[in-house]
Amino acid sequence: MQDSVSIGITGAAGFIGSRVVERLQTAHPDWELTALDNFYLGDVRQIGDVEIQHVDIRHRHQLEETLDGVDIVLHLAAISGVDDCESNPDLAYDVNVTGTGNVGWFCRKTGAGLVFPFSMAVLGDPDSFPITVDAARDPMNWYGRTKLLGERTLEMLATDAFPVHLYLKSNLYGEHEIDGQRVSKNTVINFFVNRVFNDEPLTVYEPGTQARNYIHVDDVARAYVKSAERMTDQLEAGETGVEKYEIASSEDPGVMQVAELVQQLAREELDRDVDVELVENPRGYETLVEEFAVDTSKARDQLGWTPERSVEDSIRKLLREKADQ
Repeated sequence: MQDSVSIGITGAAGFIGSRVVERLQTAHPDWELTALDNFYLGDVRQIGDVEIQHVDIRHRHQLEETLDGVDIVLHLAAISGVDDCESNPDLAYDVNVTGTGNVGWFCRKTGAGLVFPFSMAVLGDPDSFPITVDAARDPMNWYGRTKLLGERTLEMLATDAFPVHLYLKSNLYGEHEIDGQRVSKNTVINFFVNRVFNDEPLTVYEPGTQARNYIHVDDVARAYVKSAERMTDQLEAGETGVEKYEIASSEDPGVMQVAELVQQLAREELDRDVDVELVENPRGYETLVEEFAVDTSKARDQLGWTPERSVEDSIRKLLREKADQ
């Protein structure tokens, strides 16, 4: 592995990106980090000694100027919410497709490596388990379609030009702290925990049996570090082309199970009683399968990565930390 490595991180002010920057600083303090974000949602401005630059990936020339000289790009900038993509389809296309193409085109011209998450949303309702990166693509919503277009674009651009790691990433949860600032996102588990403290019922969309695979943000951030480490070796060896990894956990409970677990732990940790309510599902674009097992053996074998955080322990930690705030 090279001693001197330059890493560019797009979406560095966001939920995952800020944690990735912090993880890289800890694991490789000698690496040079270039962090950028357009601050659409992320509000972190500085991480340690790294200042996040105001750069929009839709502006190709500004992007290329900022990333000039980097060896690897960790591409986390995206319009990531299903609802946000449905409400702002043009923006979602511009960022998730055109912006991703701009990042990929930069890597094709310079030979820089690239890591990009394309999300479980590309699958729709999977029909065989455990899920792998080879599963059929059939997205049910505009978010999933834009991520699929990003995946296909990078596959084509990387051929004979640069190495790319593509992540089939499951549902995020958790919070973390950057220089005293709490960084969170309204994911399902975070949503339930927040409702505990707002004395609101935990509302579960019908039928409640729909399963999700859950992965903690810190585990995802560690995967990016592992990819960057592997990619430095690939760049030295002159390797190009696509590797795909399942970044997920071994936990895939139904949404009602998660709500009931939060209800139970709120009682145990805080002595609070909170109701769980099954409500009408307003989403016609939601995956409703009752299992969501994922095979993560490839990430374990090739990246040396395994998830470390459990849903129960993480919920307990979230409840305790919020109670202390």
